[in-house]
Amino acid sequence: MTDLELKSDLRRYLQAAREALVWKLDNLSDYDVRRPLTPTGTNLLGVVKHVAGVEAGYLGDVFGRPFPEALPWMAEDAEPNADMWATADESREDIVRLYHRVWAHSDATIDALALDAAGEVPWWAEGRRRVTLHRIVTHMIVETNRHAGHADIVRELIDGAAGMQRGNDNLPQGDQAWWEAYRGRLEQVAQEAGQRSAR
Repeated sequence: MTDLELKSDLRRYLQAAREALVWKLDNLSDYDVRRPLTPTGTNLLGVVKHVAGVEAGYLGDVFGRPFPEALPWMAEDAEPNADMWATADESREDIVRLYHRVWAHSDATIDALALDAAGEVPWWAEGRRRVTLHRIVTHMIVETNRHAGHADIVRELIDGAAGMQRGNDNLPQGDQAWWEAYRGRLEQVAQEAGQRSAR
């Protein structure tokens, strides 16, 4: 496989993860995209903001190609977790447009450099900081998919919407009654297993 073919594969997987993450914001109110639905405050718009900042760092700063816009929530002196939520003044549209600009910048880095191009991740431990573009693109695919999985669950908690991506939910076809019966069966199995382990 050539470098160009490998880059094409990597970019396809990265782009699919990006789009799956942004899709989770569709058709929700400004309240719902910001709702903290876990004890640690995980919310959909914050996840997108976080991933945009992380990608800007990994596919920008790490290779001496800094993203040209200031991201104050990623600064060392930023409030803890400032990248994990959007203020009332940061609109969904602003954050999604920012993420799209990050994609363009990242894709330009991927296009400009060879996969074995060297970079340095200053926030990683000594001995692990020297990386290649291939490693970092792979890392971003994993990172983005991880957060898309968080978004899957948060979105399902908001309104029951579930699925892998627009046009391909990758779920069994069942109506609400089927899903309720399925969930009930899983609850029953969990209770039985809990009772067995308590004996």
